[in-house]
Amino acid sequence: MSEISSMLITHTKATIDEMESAWHGGIDQLLIRLKSHELVEECAVLKTCNRVEVYVVSPKGSKVLFEFAKRMKVSSRIVDFLDHEESLRHLLRLTCGLESMIVGEDQILGQVKELFLMAKKAGATGRILDTAFNKAIQVGKRVRSETGINKGSVSIGSAAVELAENSLCGLDGKTVMVIGAGEMGTLVAKALANKNIKVIYVANRTYDKAEALAGELNGKAIRYELMEEYIPLSDVVISATSAPHFILTRDIMSGIIDNGKKELMLIDIGNPRNIESEVGEVNGISLYNIDNLRSISEANLARRREEAKRAELIIEEELALLKKQYKRQQADSIISALYSKVEKIREEERETAINKLKARHTMGDIEREVLDDMTHSFANQILAEPTKILRDAAEHDDELFLDTVAELFKLNGVKGKTNP
Repeated sequence: MSEISSMLITHTKATIDEMESAWHGGIDQLLIRLKSHELVEECAVLKTCNRVEVYVVSPKGSKVLFEFAKRMKVSSRIVDFLDHEESLRHLLRLTCGLESMIVGEDQILGQVKELFLMAKKAGATGRILDTAFNKAIQVGKRVRSETGINKGSVSIGSAAVELAENSLCGLDGKTVMVIGAGEMGTLVAKALANKNIKVIYVANRTYDKAEALAGELNGKAIRYELMEEYIPLSDVVISATSAPHFILTRDIMSGIIDNGKKELMLIDIGNPRNIESEVGEVNGISLYNIDNLRSISEANLARRREEAKRAELIIEEELALLKKQYKRQQADSIISALYSKVEKIREEERETAINKLKARHTMGDIEREVLDDMTHSFANQILAEPTKILRDAAEHDDELFLDTVAELFKLNGVKGKTNP
């Protein structure tokens, strides 16, 4: 009985330190490792700045994921293991932004789509996960079009700006540096656009991108290699790159502070983190990361609670439709196998009949076509009623009946619940 099982490490239980320590290697390597497991039929991995989620289709998904978590040395305190229906509900909630730290954020929908396509391209998914993820993406779009869940500032980037405002009692007249001109850096910069900020510096490894973003904001692009010269001129530095290493270390920041900069606020929303945690120990520096956005998240949820309720109603409605879709697939697997078996018999018997007739008469295309149509008609009429009965059995969760039919006709191991 193969179903979806999932393993979640998210901001609801884990700190940014714990999430990073639970991650080993790239997504491609993780997919290869999961796919190679003899009990895993399909798999997908989601990784963002505040979650690591692993989905598998397996007859023993819980066992596979427990073993996987053990190998990753993940504490049971920070991990959630979900069964099939729980995984489906969570995935729908995730794409709708209800599981995000910043409720209603739009970025998660694109991230899920991108990571799903990565798994699909790697050949790691099949009909079960394809059905779940396609439905989740569709529901995420529907909720955003029918509710106000994503109205206003709803992103990690905008939350970082709100954190800076709260901590500094406003950003009027302040100088802010944004490191990174990718998706997250752009969200930060746009959240700063309507503030009364003195100067916005934009630093990025690719200078053209820094120039383009700075131009949109009437800011100033700076070359990445000159970044350290502009940090002392800033009141707030928000780092939002995808660099695989620290771009600001304790040694770098100690030198900047020693050269006369007295107070500086650093906010690290990079994935993985961009700023070495020891930087926070340097006198004059206040270092914040994604863990510090939780208070912003709580306020955000309070503002969007009514919209979240509307989203949850849509999710439950769509979940019921998804479960029906899986039930139809249950029956379709058996029906397909049954039709294939009957078709093979039909073709063999047709050829036997043709050979017998050819021994006594001349056989032309018309005679062959008549025999083909007749045997097709027999097969379709014989299977019409069983097809209806099998689909009805699936709708009513009669797995025993489906398994009995599969066993009765020896349908190559097809079971009533090969598809959940």
